[in-house]
Amino acid sequence: MKRKLRTIFWWEAAGAAASAVLFIITLFNREWIEIVFGVEPDGGNGTMEWAVVIVLAALTLLSLTLVGREWRRSVIREAT
Repeated sequence: MKRKLRTIFWWEAAGAAASAVLFIITLFNREWIEIVFGVEPDGGNGTMEWAVVIVLAALTLLSLTLVGREWRRSVIREAT
């Protein structure tokens, strides 16, 4: 039996994947923000980059939670 997943599942999964990739990139190379945008909002002390790492980690966890909830919803719906 094929599982029926709503479109929101795929959007949440894509968001989780994108934020996870950006989190990992930022964790290992925080300079990409300054290179891509051409600005140093924190004056070069790294505070902004660490804030971005924390926000991306939180966004990844939130997205994964939403994906899991949508997955469980489809399992329950399939069983009934």
